[in-house]
Amino acid sequence: MVEAKQAALLSGHQNPVYAVEASQKAGIIFTGGNDKGVVEWSLKDMTFIKVLMPVKSSVYSLHAPECSPVLAVGERSGVISLFNFVEQKIAAVLDHHKLPIFDLSSVNRKMELLAASEDGTVSVIDLNTFKVLYTFKVSELTVRCIAISKDEKTVAFGCKDNSIRIYNLEDYSFITEINEHTLPVTSLRFSPDGRYLLSGGRDAKLNIWNASDYSLKETIVAHMFAIYDIKFHPTKPYFATSSRDKSIKIWDAEAFKLKKVISREKGMISHSHSVNKICWENSTELLISVSDDTNVMVWNIEF
Repeated sequence: MVEAKQAALLSGHQNPVYAVEASQKAGIIFTGGNDKGVVEWSLKDMTFIKVLMPVKSSVYSLHAPECSPVLAVGERSGVISLFNFVEQKIAAVLDHHKLPIFDLSSVNRKMELLAASEDGTVSVIDLNTFKVLYTFKVSELTVRCIAISKDEKTVAFGCKDNSIRIYNLEDYSFITEINEHTLPVTSLRFSPDGRYLLSGGRDAKLNIWNASDYSLKETIVAHMFAIYDIKFHPTKPYFATSSRDKSIKIWDAEAFKLKKVISREKGMISHSHSVNKICWENSTELLISVSDDTNVMVWNIEF
């Protein structure tokens, strides 16, 4: 039995919230969206801490690399900012992309940041120098999401042309393309044990791929509308999905069976609009969700 209870509702954003990220520091999260700043919150006190940094356009993506004391912020304008926690200031502003940055991720062993853009390219940024090392074309359309395997040998990119493209992380050479979604791919995640790649799309389907050969293991019609995020629990064999259908769902990561639905339709005090992003905070194991309804919600999930 899986139980879900709202631990807190963090209000303060005035506009839709598109991104949430757990800090490298325990008990801290960051959120961003249509407001003109990235917000820092405490999960210990369930309170607003401060506006970490201003932005000039909507924040579409946030990433706190394990290997570097920075927060990477991707904006609708294409700008990528790197906030340095040690210096408590913006250390670099990169504007080589001219279209929105939809996702950010890092290759920790190489100290590299990856940025996926609406322009169809992915840029590789050195986290030591904050310089762009190179940019490569992945799709003729938007690259929407990034997933890096646990062993950091491969990376998957989900694209607006309905495809998933797999690359080698040693030299960013192309490996293969997989297709099963009938609409754009909007979320991707490798399982922590390295066995599977999970993908979610605007077609509301959750596809489970064998990571060994990228053959399709299973397709689940998981939501009513687009699946915007997939995140695995930090310690237990479960994962969560969030959707445009206003719901969050908790799944068994071994049998891929639905265990819990968090939604207003189930009589819960939950989001009233699209759930755009979710994250698990490692130290507390709390689940955080952000939505077009301007709210940040914190969930205590009991297994």
